[in-house]
Amino acid sequence: MDLLRQLRHVRRHWWVTLVTVMVALGVSAFLTVRAQPRYVASVTFFVTTPNTGVSEAYQGGLFLQQRVKSYADLLTSDRLAQSVVAETPVGLTADEVQRRVKTSTETGTVMLQASVTDTDQTRALRVTETLAAKFVELVQKVETTPEGKAPVKIEVVSGPRVSANPVSPQPVRNLTLGGLIGLILGIGLAILRGVADVRLRDAAGLQRATGSPLLGEIPFEGNARSAPLIVGDAATSARAEAVRKLRTNLRFVDVHEPARVIAVTSALQGEGKTTLSCNLAIALAEAGWRVLLVDADLRRPKVDDYLGLDAGVGLTDVLVGDVQVGDVVQRWGDKSLLVLPSGSAPPNPSELLGSKAMSDLLLALRESADIVIIDTAPLLAVTDGVVVAVQADGALLVTQQGRTSRAQVAAAARSLHSVSVRLLGCVLNMAKVAKAEAYQYEAYRVVTSAPTASVPAEQRSASGRHVATTDGVNGVTDHTQELTRLPR
Repeated sequence: MDLLRQLRHVRRHWWVTLVTVMVALGVSAFLTVRAQPRYVASVTFFVTTPNTGVSEAYQGGLFLQQRVKSYADLLTSDRLAQSVVAETPVGLTADEVQRRVKTSTETGTVMLQASVTDTDQTRALRVTETLAAKFVELVQKVETTPEGKAPVKIEVVSGPRVSANPVSPQPVRNLTLGGLIGLILGIGLAILRGVADVRLRDAAGLQRATGSPLLGEIPFEGNARSAPLIVGDAATSARAEAVRKLRTNLRFVDVHEPARVIAVTSALQGEGKTTLSCNLAIALAEAGWRVLLVDADLRRPKVDDYLGLDAGVGLTDVLVGDVQVGDVVQRWGDKSLLVLPSGSAPPNPSELLGSKAMSDLLLALRESADIVIIDTAPLLAVTDGVVVAVQADGALLVTQQGRTSRAQVAAAARSLHSVSVRLLGCVLNMAKVAKAEAYQYEAYRVVTSAPTASVPAEQRSASGRHVATTDGVNGVTDHTQELTRLPR
């Protein structure tokens, strides 16, 4: 995994890092408040040896530097600790005194320092004073030769003294260290969460999973559920502009072999494929294309609900030969958009969609419209989507950000590739797009010369939208006359 992907994980799960840092700071603050203040008492010794000349002084210095290392161990010995406890009853055992004593030496010198750390400031000083006195006595006793002479001499040159302020806890240091540890742990947890998260979170992951180009990112909008279509006020939204960008990208996927029959599908149910099918058809019609939208999701049709059309008869009835396609195609709005609803619910959707009648119908529709958009069933749920996509010029795979896993999207793409379906590209739906990346424009209303009121009431659907007529409305050519001549 490269560094850039790790940074994306951290940015996506920034709240994990923030929570971890806050917890670490809270723990550090709690431990700092609960910790007992500790004081340090110290004393410094100077080790010398008698000498009579420069040469002897040099040799004596080397001797003492080696000796000082042994004296540092002697300061923490059992014998000295027992002497301190016996001399000054301060409520500590010899082991407790040993644990409180720390020693240090400076390389190349004969200086030796001892310190005693304790929660009681007075006790730390008393132990240090006794330790200094007993240490000098112990060294003299150990170093004295049988002749009664000692080759070394130890003197106290500094202290004993105790610190006026406690050396611990240190709030600033503890909080800084806690925050740093929390930051490191938070970044690690964010990366781990990102690696463990198998859902698609960005466009790059969708492209890798499908192996196809990204044709569009449709941003998430809170009011899209109540107003899914890019008409009215929604026509000026960032979502509408993203659909228009998809329209442009889709038309230039392959200029040498443009797709005229496009199957829109998804891996799972509820990823927004039907909404995108309707909006894409509307956007293409706005650009002047003759568009036919077919609802081929015969199990859970939704196109009629979104567009407010009558779905009593439609694709199913045409395929079984009950009606002609021209009798059930409905025109939506005042643009060149025709809609073929799903019709009656069949008992065998897959067989019906894979029949010769479906193939003949698509061949006829191809000649009667510039672009045919087919809304199909999800690929992983049933085989209907694959059956329809095989008969189209290409498929458009819609994936909802943060809902579908990479494995599911990859499986959907494989199901299309396995039957040689041309995957035109993929669309990341309900994407989180930064406001700076969203572009909106000011729309101006254009009042046409033919008012809507001039359209007879019997030529409207239940929702008030126009249905198929034999004459043009608002200057838009009616293509249902062509469809009436198609074979059943």
